[in-house]
Amino acid sequence: MTQYISFRRPDGTPSFGRLDGETVHDLGAPGAPAWLRDALGGDLAALAATGSFAMAEVRLLPLVPNPDKILCVGLNYAAHVAETGREQKEHPAIFTRWADTLVAAGEPIVRPKETTRFDYEGELAVVIGKGGRRIRKEDAMSHIAGFSVFNDASARDWQRHNIQFTPGKNFPATGAFGPALVTPEAVGGLADLRVQTRLNGELVQDQPVSDMIWDIATVIEYCSAFTELAPGDVIATGTPGGVGDKRNPPLYMKAGDTVEVSVGVVGTLTNRIIDEI
Repeated sequence: MTQYISFRRPDGTPSFGRLDGETVHDLGAPGAPAWLRDALGGDLAALAATGSFAMAEVRLLPLVPNPDKILCVGLNYAAHVAETGREQKEHPAIFTRWADTLVAAGEPIVRPKETTRFDYEGELAVVIGKGGRRIRKEDAMSHIAGFSVFNDASARDWQRHNIQFTPGKNFPATGAFGPALVTPEAVGGLADLRVQTRLNGELVQDQPVSDMIWDIATVIEYCSAFTELAPGDVIATGTPGGVGDKRNPPLYMKAGDTVEVSVGVVGTLTNRIIDEI
């Protein structure tokens, strides 16, 4: 299975590479910063390694550290729509995240001082490989470079200050993205993959990708109608039912917790929770 990661080399410069067990084959130019986003428009498989490191020598970055756009789909599983009490609309609900809100796999997610309702949201992430505007649904899957795992962690109180989600989704270091990009041919059929979230080992979310209201091709068609998608853009495809905010009693993340999001062969994203200092 072919996987790609973004990381900092032992000297601190950012790069990206191909993961082979516990070995990282560096695909960036030696001694210079290199970004996965810039390589996604070409043929990743054709890139030759310029060096290699043991995984223990590098520090993971969010899978795409500097995307032009992070688009998130809200209310994309019927169970989640039902638990929120919201009405299902005729079009996808799209909101945005900023790149500085994300941390890598293994890095701490930071609970802001301003919230007491800090919630998990496990999701499948799509990374665009071939950009475009007004992409047709039947062509959409060919624009995907690969898939990864996303935790759209949310400050629920701030999310509901008004009808827009943006404040609750954009505190720094509140979401997570990674660990790796898995190419479509390695993933195979998406429908049977399950989005599963565990909080301190307890399974709290578990639904198949096939339960999405708006499938990935439809979401790409919709988003590319209002904005031109570019290589490296990220689409977080929505969270299943089971969020902590709608449990009785509510189940929020706190310092010391560990949250794991798994999406089958795409991988597992693990982060601990710390309080903002």
